[in-house]
Parts: sequence; C-alpha cells; structure tokens
Amino acid sequence: MISVFGSDLGEREIEAVATCMRSQWPGFGKLVEQFEQAFAARLGLPAFAMVDSGSNALFLAARLLDLPPGSEVIVPSFTWVSCAQAVLMANLQPVFCDVDLDTMNVRREHVEACLSPRTAAVMVVHYSGLPVDLDPIVDLGLPVIEDAAHAVNAKSRGRACGGIGDVGIYSFDAVKNLTAGEGGGVTARDPGRIARAKQLRYCGIGKSGFDAATSRQGQPQRWWEYEIREPFIKMLPTNIAAAIGLVQLERLEALQSRRREIWQTYQHELADIPEVIRPQEAEPGDQHGYFTYCIRVPRRDELARAMLAEGIYTTLRYHPLHLNRLYGQTDRRLPNSERLNEEAISIPLHPRLTDAEVTTVIGSIRKFFGRSPRE
Repeated sequence: MISVFGSDLGEREIEAVATCMRSQWPGFGKLVEQFEQAFAARLGLPAFAMVDSGSNALFLAARLLDLPPGSEVIVPSFTWVSCAQAVLMANLQPVFCDVDLDTMNVRREHVEACLSPRTAAVMVVHYSGLPVDLDPIVDLGLPVIEDAAHAVNAKSRGRACGGIGDVGIYSFDAVKNLTAGEGGGVTARDPGRIARAKQLRYCGIGKSGFDAATSRQGQPQRWWEYEIREPFIKMLPTNIAAAIGLVQLERLEALQSRRREIWQTYQHELADIPEVIRPQEAEPGDQHGYFTYCIRVPRRDELARAMLAEGIYTTLRYHPLHLNRLYGQTDRRLPNSERLNEEAISIPLHPRLTDAEVTTVIGSIRKFFGRSPRE
C-alpha cells in the first residue's frame, strides 16, 4: 500500500534514540532544551517551548492568552479537531468560520463574518503549509493563535510561519515534515509567555527538585519542595523525542527538498487534466511547507475507491468541524468548507515515496479521468 502521509527515519535517528536509552534517562531532560534552542535558532524565533504533542501545544497556547472565560475564538472549520478541542478545554467557545476555496486557508473576510462583541481571539491554520495572508487578520487587533502544524519550514514574507501571531504552535507527530515520533511546541512574540509555558507544562511547578538542587544560585535547604504557580496538566516532552527531533532538524532541508520535488512533479503531470484542480503555489516572497498535496475533483469518492483498489491510500484532511454535532453549529452554512468536504482529496506526499510510487499515483489519477500517460 502506498501511504498518503509518512516520515523518513534513518540510522542517525535510530542511533540518537539508542544513545538516549543508553544514558538511562529517556524522559524530560537536557536534550529537550537542546532541541528547543536549535529549533528556535533554525526558524528565527525569540523562544520556544517543546511539549508532548501539537494538540497539547494548542491548548497551552489558548491558556497563555488569558482570555475571559466563555469568550469566543474564531476557528476555521476546515481543520483538525484539536483546534476546536483546545479552545473548549480552555473554557472558551469556538466559532467556526469558512475558508478560501482555492487556498483552503482562512482570510480576513471569513473572520469578519464571525466577529461579535464576545470575540476574544482568532486562530489561523496554514493548511498544507501554504502561508495564510496573515497581516490583514492581525490588523483586526485581536490576539492571534497561529497553527503551523503543517508549516514548520514555511515562511510568509520572510517570517517563519508560527512566529507571526501572538502565540504559535508546531506539531512533530509521526507524519509531519519534522517528526519526533510525537511532540509539539509553542512560540510567542512575548518571551515571557514561553517562560510561563515551561512552568505550566510541568503541572504548573516553577522548578523541579533536581534543578533547584543543582541551581547556580545556591542550594535551598529543602530543594525537593516546590511552588505551584497555577493549576495545569503535565505535558512534558521526552529526551527520546528531542533526540529524534534534533536529527530531523539537521535533515530538514533535504526532507523538504524531496517533498518539493514530488509536489512539482504532481503539478506538472496533472496539469492537463481539466477535472483536477491542483493546489495553489505560495505567493512570491513566501515559502510553502509542502505537507500535503490536496486536489479537488468531481466524483471524489469514486476516485478514492479506485485508487485504494490499486493499492494507493488517500484521505481528506479535514472533515469540516461545524458539521460535528458536538459543537452545536450544524445549522451554520459554510459553503466553501462544505464543498471541500465533497471534492477535496489528499494524495500521497512524503519524503519516503519512491519515484516509481509517484508515477503509480499519477498513472492511477490519469487512468480514472481517461488520460493516457504523458510522454
């Protein structure tokens, strides 16, 4: 089966994990700090705090804004469920907005259509790694949570996606552009928020007993006693995840180069099929993240079944959230998100794909729409 998503892990990552295991400290430790520093430097971020998942990073980001309980956060409907769940878990109310049909990203007009006196913040998602046109949304004057789970290597006008809004998050799960097996993290324009994030992620404890005992500021009499700054859950990352992440960070340019190569091959080989609406490229001055290659087609479900029969797994990322009964907004009409739900499909794109597999994917789509292989 040709997988739709995937990562590329090699001997260097395996050895990094083995070294970590031999150290007898696989949990939270110094490798996490090393990854945080390297990641922030690579993206040009003022500070970065790693946590155990991108979903928890979203929850942490919502908490860091200290929004009034019960206030509204505008969230694109066409995104992963964690975006809405994080808002709810922070005792806030998600209000779903539509997205642009061509970019699958939220635009300012979609946000404006959902503004109310209770609106306290906006969440944006760089879908597939294509940068959102963020400045017009920032100009609304509301705090912005920037979901860059697809966009770890993407840039908007030279700025790292994730580092433009008030708080930004990243994901390092098993299929992301940079994987740590599982993991995520937050950044913020205000470094004080990251200092607070590093306290919150350890159940709100200011400093661990070991750190207190080995502090250069002198040993307290009872270093095992700690101060709890505020209530929060534990979301510590591990040295194992950080060890993988450090190697992946060094390999990121090569991994992205392979993703870009496959993307460009699809763009060229599918260009003569009028039924296939290909994804948009990044605007001049921006840099795409190439997380997923999502096309729009008629008879989408038939195409998905035909490709599956040929050993090619496809999927849709994502099912519009406003259509889920949990959120109580099923009576809303968000036409672009609902159209994407019927037409959009992600085809295989990840750095482990072989040229032969890419050719097989293209051939399957061309055959379905009655096109012979291109010369």
